[in-house]
Amino acid sequence: MKKVSILLVAVMIISFWGCNSSKKSFESGNYYNSVMQSVSKLRKSPNNKKSRETLDQAYPMAIDFYMAQINRMKSGQDRFKNGKIVDAYTMLNNMHDEIRRSPAALQVIHNPQDYYNQLKFHTREAAAERYAAGEEALAMGSRPYAIEAFSHFVQADRYQPNYLDVQDKMAEAKYLGTLKVLVEQAPVPSMQAGLSVAFFQDQIEQFLFNYQGNEFIRFYSAKDENLKDPDQILYFQFDDFVVGQVNNQERIIEVSKDSVVISQIKKSALEASTKPGSSEELVNVYGTVKAKFRENSRQVISKGLLSMRIVDASSNTVVLHDKFPGEFVWMNQWGSFNGDERALTKEQISIANRQPMMPPPPQDLFIEFCRPIYGQLTSKVQSYYHNM
Repeated sequence: MKKVSILLVAVMIISFWGCNSSKKSFESGNYYNSVMQSVSKLRKSPNNKKSRETLDQAYPMAIDFYMAQINRMKSGQDRFKNGKIVDAYTMLNNMHDEIRRSPAALQVIHNPQDYYNQLKFHTREAAAERYAAGEEALAMGSRPYAIEAFSHFVQADRYQPNYLDVQDKMAEAKYLGTLKVLVEQAPVPSMQAGLSVAFFQDQIEQFLFNYQGNEFIRFYSAKDENLKDPDQILYFQFDDFVVGQVNNQERIIEVSKDSVVISQIKKSALEASTKPGSSEELVNVYGTVKAKFRENSRQVISKGLLSMRIVDASSNTVVLHDKFPGEFVWMNQWGSFNGDERALTKEQISIANRQPMMPPPPQDLFIEFCRPIYGQLTSKVQSYYHNM
């Protein structure tokens, strides 16, 4: 019984909230929402009196509101008035469809009105006005206008798919509105046997040729036959480049530690009284322990400096020049000692127990110092081209 009571209270709360929200929408002048909320509530609770009353009041007022908008737009000079008329008729038809799907709502609104014929006519007109605006923008002959034209053609296609030759117009506007960037990577001679930088260059091209930060930016390789006249040329080259620069160091230090137990002795019989038969007490003897600690370290430094230049193809002027440094230092420490181990610190003992290691192969070192370069480069490209 307790569970049933809780469920009943929950239903009453939801019912009150649903009625209250539709009533609030009505009182605030949002007749469309009031209609849709009332119909939704009647679908769940067909006999809800408040929802019926709200729907009966809100529906005719929603019709009047949108029809007044439509008539005002028809007589106005708005360039894209048919698109706005389409929006209004769509709202009217949404209310019609929702009421038709609710038997309880149909008991309140016996004959909801549909406007599909009017919507069909104005949808064609909306496609036509957007198509005309696209052609007008395209004729202006500049990249910003081509981007605007593309937006109009896309909207025309949404109103009426495949309207006239809108697909071809979209493709033309997209091409003319796209900033076409030719990517040139200067070859890097291998500085030692077995070292290849091709993977890094491939990684850069993979990022650029799949760039999606701006749909009106496209990067091309020199081998791409689709590129006729680039707008920009993007140059990459290593200004500085070293892999496997070795730096060895050795340090020998004398270490000592005081107050270390070095032995134990028996207390003198004169200084301590002992019972017959008991063993004599042992006493710690403290002193200083010493050792000679030898610490070896090897650093293998790999670094490079990548230069990026963006050149305007028509004027051959540099519009952006930036450099991206990268460095990776591999380190190995090992050591040894002579003397008493107790004189060493824990860290020194750890180092003394290590053996010298071989550094990674040059290719791995190259990969590591290129990681920060790649991160800086991609971030710069994204920020520069994001809003172009």
